[in-house]
Amino acid sequence: MIEQSRRAQDFVQNPYPTYDKMRKEGPLFHWKDYGFLFSAEHKTVNVILRDRRFASELPEDLAPAAPGHLRQFYALESRSILTIEPPSHTRIRRLLTRAFTARRINEMAPQVRALSHELVRRFPDEPFDLIENFAEIIPVTVICRLLGVPEDMAAQLLRWSHDIVAIYQARRDRALEDRTEAATIAFMEYIRSHVATRRKAPKDDLISELIQARDEGEKLSEDELITTCILLLNAGHEATVHSIANGCKLLLENGHRFGADEKQNLKIIEETLRLDPPLHVFTRYALEDITLAGHDFKRGEQVGLLLAAANRDPAVFADPARFDPLRNNAPQLAFGAGLHFCIGAPLARMEMVNSMPVLFEACPDLKLADAPVYADRYHFHGLEKLMVSR
Repeated sequence: MIEQSRRAQDFVQNPYPTYDKMRKEGPLFHWKDYGFLFSAEHKTVNVILRDRRFASELPEDLAPAAPGHLRQFYALESRSILTIEPPSHTRIRRLLTRAFTARRINEMAPQVRALSHELVRRFPDEPFDLIENFAEIIPVTVICRLLGVPEDMAAQLLRWSHDIVAIYQARRDRALEDRTEAATIAFMEYIRSHVATRRKAPKDDLISELIQARDEGEKLSEDELITTCILLLNAGHEATVHSIANGCKLLLENGHRFGADEKQNLKIIEETLRLDPPLHVFTRYALEDITLAGHDFKRGEQVGLLLAAANRDPAVFADPARFDPLRNNAPQLAFGAGLHFCIGAPLARMEMVNSMPVLFEACPDLKLADAPVYADRYHFHGLEKLMVSR
């Protein structure tokens, strides 16, 4: 059994030594603060993520009733492809994949580079926060453009998104839950109105394509459409902001720079995602009685999967705490694996490889101005600020 507060400052700032201790407990261990089993081992995390006998949601007959003050939030979550299982997951993901094509993503690359250059030109002369001035702006702008949502709504979308995803943090309390529910209602109302506008006047954007797919009999309901748009807006920038910021921090600390070879730059991006990913925990539920990794799981039993710990498993990654873009090991698990592998992973990689090299080429003398501090948002892992000077 491991006792470790998720809010202890030493853990928030650097959870990796604790993950090393957890991994030594074996394939599975009991984390007292959560009250259920976890795995910090790459092999076990990867196996469970891919095992269809485990799901992102409890079997329906075991699921507790949603609390009344979070009715709209849980209704939204119950339609999200992050949690639902086949056949609904298969149908919605297929529709998304059809609309959210590699062509559409790759067409955004020049816009990301242009936006990155513009943001660099706006940097102040004195020390500044790279998150506020760079990392936060790029993902929300990109997802607004992809979906066809007005960019002048970006700041409001960020506020709603922050309030919604805050419910997954260890510091959750009733006041935070009330903000989550209010943000969910407001976000749904806005997207519902925007969908109605696009239905009357479609454009070349993702929302219009999803509307068209539904209207042509592809079985995407109105509520599913609204939920999917909110998910894309939330997931499309929340994790990517911290992927960019955490990656820039690593590069600044290690004195590494990008080059002209995009394939090599992608390997650098992949190494930053392995070494310090923005999301540290996925959970799964057993759909049946299962024996796995030496444990007899009962139907409905929950297990936590430590993605960030798996990414530093020395059984898979030699000298795992070392930043090494040339390593050629097993795939890192920052985006998950299996049925629920992150559908936005290609978009996140495209944004990172077309923004971060621009930043470091335009600011060759960029350096840390203050010691970076991680925010108390576990199981997310992102910086409060990233103060730099050039």
